[in-house]
Amino acid sequence: MKVDRLISIIMILLDKKRIGAQELADRFEVSPRTIYRDIDTINMAGIPVRSTSGVGGGFEIMQEYKIDGKVFSTADLSAILMGLLSLSNMIHGDELINAFAKVKSFIPAERAKDIEVKANQIYVDLSPWIGNRNIQSYLEMIKTAMQRSKLLSFNYVDRYGNQTTRKAEPYQLVLKSSHWYFQGYCLNRNDFRLFRLSRISNLLIQEDVFTPRGYEKPQLDFTDILKTLQTKIKIRIHQSVMDRVLDYCTYEHFSPDGDEHYIVSFPFIENEYYYNVLFSFGDKCECLEPVHIRAEMKRRIYHIAALYER
Repeated sequence: MKVDRLISIIMILLDKKRIGAQELADRFEVSPRTIYRDIDTINMAGIPVRSTSGVGGGFEIMQEYKIDGKVFSTADLSAILMGLLSLSNMIHGDELINAFAKVKSFIPAERAKDIEVKANQIYVDLSPWIGNRNIQSYLEMIKTAMQRSKLLSFNYVDRYGNQTTRKAEPYQLVLKSSHWYFQGYCLNRNDFRLFRLSRISNLLIQEDVFTPRGYEKPQLDFTDILKTLQTKIKIRIHQSVMDRVLDYCTYEHFSPDGDEHYIVSFPFIENEYYYNVLFSFGDKCECLEPVHIRAEMKRRIYHIAALYER
């Protein structure tokens, strides 16, 4: 987001005496032209940034300038603090502590209470209720490896249960749909891969240092692709699982069926994931149509029942 990038650039310029356009572009994964536009925006906001050319040149805030805390609105500071608080649940370190201190230094005493209230209006807790407790320590290790350009080694289990030993160059941490991943260049596959942290074990930082290579961010938005693959099926559900079904479709797809049930037009793709979604509703869900999906559900139920008849 541009606003986040502008704030980050201001923080960097306050922390560093001088920094080049290309270094900023590499850090934020944008073009130098975008950085020059950002600098113009910062100047128009009243923060005097000057540029010097030649060897050792770059951008810097004029030394005699002292930033006014009023340059950030209450909403700006609340949003920054909210983001930092959300990250602090899972990722610790001096960087976050320093960021907290810098942001708080911009808060005038007369606005402190109001900003604190607004920052706490939304609370994002990324830590799991239960489950794999290695995730938090793995996040720290991966962050350290990225900062030092160190290789990672680990055991990895794919979705079919196949276990392999991997070495990878880490490039990015990703939080998607409550699951943490890291994007890295896998030396075993000679290609970029997205690794889910819950499938990783025996994670170690290696002494080997790698030279970062150019890479593209992983594709994480499959909305358009899913729309072309999804079909609508008709299911009958009990009201007790309504809140869980609403995770997959809106209330406009529900129609009452008696006092305790609903008929739902449910988005569906014929693969393992979606069949498992239907089974997760247990006996509170019945697939009504189409016939072939209902038949497949019945076949799978017989297969499960057979396991318990042996």
